[in-house]
Amino acid sequence: MERRVVVTACSAITPIGRSREDILRHLTQGISGVKVLREDDVLTSHIHSKVFGTVDYPIEYDFIRKHRKTMGPVAYYACQVAKEALQDSGLDEAFITSGRLGVAFGSTHGSPTVQRSIYKTFFSEDKTGYSSIGAVDYLKSMVHTTAVNITKMFGITGRVISSSTACTTSSQSVGFGYEAVKFGMQDAMLCGGADEYDTTTVAVFDNLLACSTAFNATPHLTPRPFDVKRDGLVVAEGAGAVLLEEYEHARARGAVILGEIIGFSCNNNGGDLILPNIDGITETIRLGLKNAEVSAGEVDLVCAHATGTKMGDVIESQAIHRIYGNRPAVFGPKSYMGHTMGSCGVIETIIVLTLMEEGLLVPTLNLEEVDDRCAMINHVMKLRETPLRIASVQNFAFGGVNTNLIFKKWQGR
Repeated sequence: MERRVVVTACSAITPIGRSREDILRHLTQGISGVKVLREDDVLTSHIHSKVFGTVDYPIEYDFIRKHRKTMGPVAYYACQVAKEALQDSGLDEAFITSGRLGVAFGSTHGSPTVQRSIYKTFFSEDKTGYSSIGAVDYLKSMVHTTAVNITKMFGITGRVISSSTACTTSSQSVGFGYEAVKFGMQDAMLCGGADEYDTTTVAVFDNLLACSTAFNATPHLTPRPFDVKRDGLVVAEGAGAVLLEEYEHARARGAVILGEIIGFSCNNNGGDLILPNIDGITETIRLGLKNAEVSAGEVDLVCAHATGTKMGDVIESQAIHRIYGNRPAVFGPKSYMGHTMGSCGVIETIIVLTLMEEGLLVPTLNLEEVDDRCAMINHVMKLRETPLRIASVQNFAFGGVNTNLIFKKWQGR
């Protein structure tokens, strides 16, 4: 019998809040989470973009020292959302540590703040500073630090998948976790991604001329996906986790079901590592629908990657139109919080599940005048209520990696 995969818990740390209520308030009231970039003693003066999607509220961590000592900021984020998702799921410790639960979690590049501290020490004139590098600094900074710190904190002994594919990191994590459950390799998977605040990330995209610079004095007005005045992405921080579970297992224990994941696709453009590719993206969308066994006409909402870059939004619009025409509503959540990098796919998953449950379409923020080259699709311009049965979450990354996740609203069966 084919195994179904449902979402039974979630948690998020985002520039537009943490709770379901706070995130919905930002989305329905058009409140941006983009702020002025914090001053940096090394990089700020060299960076043209001065905006950032910032988590500017306190988070109370109660991690014991044994767990804290191998955690950089990105692992703190990851372990916090993992902890909350596991608590909300109602899974007991026996199951969590049984090997039947696995972890699929990643970040763009581990902890850049820890890495920068290490590099400063290596290249400082004071060579005695080498001794200040701690024995656990690598564990804090390594690319799979989020996944393994989660396994350590909760005693998870199942399989570990740690994607690190930039903007598709957490959408791959959710997708690979879905496959692990669907094909019987695990009964549940804790999936997600995280990225921390650090100006080196901004510097990378700024150097590629991909960042927004025209709204430095008015950060809430950028990014502007699909808008004629868009001028680039806004780097952001955040984290998210979802608990994926085999349906019969979830039903047997009386779990609350938030939605069902019914399809996943991932491919590569097979060419340029930076420029978006319409054929590659179109094929990803097509493969996701095929995997979900749904037609394009059944999809009610497309959660677009929509970073606000000049060509990225155009190519994505054209790819959406190739598959869907102008029927489904198209929404760009990064307009509210910026691009949360490795965590964007899972955060957008949580947003989509929430909108499906509420039966709400929220507008793409700052979309005032649609670029003619993006006008062939059905942009959400106003808040409105409507039934949402099936939705897609699209993400695309440097390296030519493309993903598509398909979700179905949970209706009790």
